[in-house]
Amino acid sequence: MSVEKIEALVVGAGQAGVAMSEHLSRCGVPHLVLEKGRIAERWRSARWDSLVANGPAWHDRFPGLEFAGDPEAFVGKEAVADYFVAYAEKFNAPIRCGVTVHSVERKAGSAGFRVETSEGVVEATYVIAATGPFQKPVMPDLVPEGAGLVQMHSTSYRNPDALPAGAVLVVGAGSSGAQIADELLTAGRRVYLSVGPHGRPPRAYRGRDFVWWLGVLNKWDAEATPGAEHVTIAVSGAKGGATVDFRTFAARGMTLLGRTQGFADGVLTFAPDLAQNIRRGDENYLSVLDEADAFLARNGMSLPEEPAARIIGPDPDCMTNPVLSLDLAQAGITTIIWATGFEQDFSWLKVDALDAQGKPRHQRGVSTEPGVYFLGLPYLSRRGSSFIWGVWHDAKFVADHIAKQRHYLAYRAPGDAALVSA
Repeated sequence: MSVEKIEALVVGAGQAGVAMSEHLSRCGVPHLVLEKGRIAERWRSARWDSLVANGPAWHDRFPGLEFAGDPEAFVGKEAVADYFVAYAEKFNAPIRCGVTVHSVERKAGSAGFRVETSEGVVEATYVIAATGPFQKPVMPDLVPEGAGLVQMHSTSYRNPDALPAGAVLVVGAGSSGAQIADELLTAGRRVYLSVGPHGRPPRAYRGRDFVWWLGVLNKWDAEATPGAEHVTIAVSGAKGGATVDFRTFAARGMTLLGRTQGFADGVLTFAPDLAQNIRRGDENYLSVLDEADAFLARNGMSLPEEPAARIIGPDPDCMTNPVLSLDLAQAGITTIIWATGFEQDFSWLKVDALDAQGKPRHQRGVSTEPGVYFLGLPYLSRRGSSFIWGVWHDAKFVADHIAKQRHYLAYRAPGDAALVSA
C-alpha cells in the first residue's frame, strides 16, 4: 500500500485551516490540508439560514482580503463560506476536500506521525488540528425521545417554517439561542427562552461597534481566567446589528425562564435564577459602557454621547413572578431547540497531547506532544483566538514555531557529515 508523505498536515479547512495554510506557505513549509466536507463546511451546513457573522465586515476578515460591499454590514453565512473559498484560491492553498482523518499516531522508532484517512495513509512530520471550537454538539439527556416532541441542537435549526406548528422552547440564551428565539418570535411563534448566566455587551455604543471597543480596550487580547472560556455571550449581528435585550423580548411576548433543571411526567422545571441572570447581564452591559466612557475621557476623544444606552427597561412579569415549572403539552410546546454549546472531540488524536478529560494540553497552540499543534480553540492564546481575525494571528505564531523547529532540525554540527558518511 502506497503511503503519501508530506511535511505538515493540517486537519480541517475552516477559517483555522485556511489561515494555517497561508502562513505555512509563507514560511515555505510543504503541507496538505484535509477537509472531510467542503471548505468552511460548517458555515454552510451547520448554521441556520439567516445567520450572519457576529462582527461587521471590516473586522471579521483576514488581513489579505476584504469582503465586497458595505464594510459595516454583517455578512451572511454563505458569503462568509465563499470568502474562505476565495481566500484559499488567492494563494492556491493545497486543500483536499472530502477526506476524513480517522486517526493520528506517532510513528514507531522514527520521527513524525502516521495518519489514517478515508483515502489511505499519510505520513507527516507535523500535524495541526484545526478543527475549530464547534466539534460535537451538546444536547443534555433530559427530555426523553419518547416525550412526543421534536428536539434538535441549534446546529440543526434552519428556519421557523421548518419546525412543526406550535410553541417552541429554546434552551440557552447565548448568541445562537437569543438569535433563534428572536427569529421565531418575529415569525409569530409562541416562544419560551431558558436564560442562564451570560454576558450581554452592547452591539454598538457612541457610534462604534462592540468589536471596536474590544479592540481599543485591549479585551481581544485578554487571557483566559478560570471559567472565562465558558461564559455565554449574548451578542448578535442579526437585523443589521442590535443589542440583545431580554427585557425587550419579554415585552414583545416571549416568556423568559431560568436555567432548565429537570423533567418528569411531561413537566420541565427551571431554577429560580432568571432575575439574577438578567441583572448580572445588565451589569456586564453597563460595565462596558463605563469602560468606554472612561477610555474616551482618558484619551481626549470625542464621540457622540448616548445617554439613552443606559436606560434599562422595567422588569417583565416573568422576572418578578418567575415560571418554575412548565407542562409542555399544556403550553403547546412541540419543539425544543437546545442552544447548549459544544464539546471538543479529539478522539482521533492517538498521541500524548490530551489530558484525562480529552482536552488539549498546549501553550498558545504548541502541544505537549512535539510536532502536534492546535488552532482555532477558544482562548488558545487570548479571547480573540476562536474568531475569524484572531485565528489568523494565532496561525502565524504556530507556523513560525514550526519554521523554527525545522531550522533546528536542519542544523548539522561539523562532525555530522563524517558520521553520516561513515
